Amino acid sequence: MIIRAAEKSEYDRVRLFYYSLIDEMAKLPYGAGWIKDVYPSREMIKTCVEAGEYYIAEESGSICGAMVVNHSYNESYREFDWPTKAEDHEITVIHALGVHPKFMGKGIATQMVRFVVNKAKEEGQKVIRLDVLKGNLPAEKLYSGLGFKYLHTLKMYYEDTGWTDYELYEYPL
Repeated sequence: MIIRAAEKSEYDRVRLFYYSLIDEMAKLPYGAGWIKDVYPSREMIKTCVEAGEYYIAEESGSICGAMVVNHSYNESYREFDWPTKAEDHEITVIHALGVHPKFMGKGIATQMVRFVVNKAKEEGQKVIRLDVLKGNLPAEKLYSGLGFKYLHTLKMYYEDTGWTDYELYEYPL
């Protein structure tokens, strides 16, 4: 498996991956709560692919996982007093990490998060932050198992969920 930035020409491929992922995740007891073209939106995918912020995990020519890695975060993050003090450009944020259910159980999400940790360290970042929809037990288990610290549950607004509780996680580097 390789993890790499999606090429600008792969926008449709990434979008269709998420469509399939969302359809399949709807059949599972725990999901991310994502809605096609709402989160991740077409514009988010397009903008992040063009900026080199969309990463895909690929195996035998198939996308098995995808995520956004950048410095952007939900405005509600500012309401919380994070333990690791850092400027925006020193914070790496993981968004929309998803592994297609037909590839689950192979450690792909773990490899993707470790990729981000290594990348952030190489870039001299101070911390990695993210949020998880409260009750998304597989995501909670993944991040906690990789050393991310659960810090707080915060009500935040996202287009796909409205005002909902999200769990904040941090990984100091």
